[in-house]
Amino acid sequence: MLKYILKKLLIMLFTLWIIITLTFVLMVSVPGSPFNSESSSNEIVQQNLEKHYNLDKPMHIQYLLYLKSVVTFDFGPSIKQPNQTVNDLLGRGFPISAELGIVTIIVALISGITLGILAALRHNRIIDYAAMAIAVLGISIPNFILATLLIQQLSVNWGIFPVATWKSWSHMVLPVLALATGPMAIIARLTRSTMLEVLTQDYIKMARAKGLAPWKIIVKHALRNALMPVVTIMGTLFVGIMTGSFVIEQIFAIPGMGKYFVESINHRDFPVIMGTTVFYSSFLIIMLFLVDIAYGILDPRIKVNNKEGD
Repeated sequence: MLKYILKKLLIMLFTLWIIITLTFVLMVSVPGSPFNSESSSNEIVQQNLEKHYNLDKPMHIQYLLYLKSVVTFDFGPSIKQPNQTVNDLLGRGFPISAELGIVTIIVALISGITLGILAALRHNRIIDYAAMAIAVLGISIPNFILATLLIQQLSVNWGIFPVATWKSWSHMVLPVLALATGPMAIIARLTRSTMLEVLTQDYIKMARAKGLAPWKIIVKHALRNALMPVVTIMGTLFVGIMTGSFVIEQIFAIPGMGKYFVESINHRDFPVIMGTTVFYSSFLIIMLFLVDIAYGILDPRIKVNNKEGD
């Protein structure tokens, strides 16, 4: 297990280095300077600003300084908000984005697994058809379209939920619904198909023959094996939720990382773009690693040696 973890850690570091390098190359490849708009009338001011942010140095020097900032996790001040460091922006925005992402994944898991189980237990009945219809709609409608519809109906027309603020749990309902619907639909369909397969296995028939209560058969025997494919895709779903929240945060005016990231792109704020990319990449790579470890713990039949051979 230790050998497997070390191997995964090396792969994680290599992947992160690739992301860091690609981000840097894309940033320096963009023509012009982030100071053009403010200092077009004063070339000396623009040169001084570029010198202050090391943008006047050769590309390889900028790359080494960038790697140093990544290692020390000190990305310096923001270009557009010089009184704020990138670390300050990350510390202010990430807890909000993380709260939104965690609540979303919990809602998606609970609702998706519940729908999948109900659909499997009532196979080819009205509950099954209704659950799968909901799943198809959830997969088909993009979250930004759903967010717009939710705002129009539940906020503007009916006035049930507030928008454009972030003060209480009521402000979280609409963005969570917009983000959770897609993952919920995927989890529901996957749970239904695996549950139908598991319920036909011999050990389930044996449990029924022994007279075990139906809920015990579902919870203790069928559900654990049926959830294995769900665990497998959790890493990908979590990545989709956290990155997709950037758009949703902009739509609902949530003061999370999405706000700072989109604004940094619009203003070509290189330190914020790079800092946000590195931070999110590191976070998501770690989450994928933890999901991979959890997969092996949840199913003891999976051996580390087999994983290494994949």
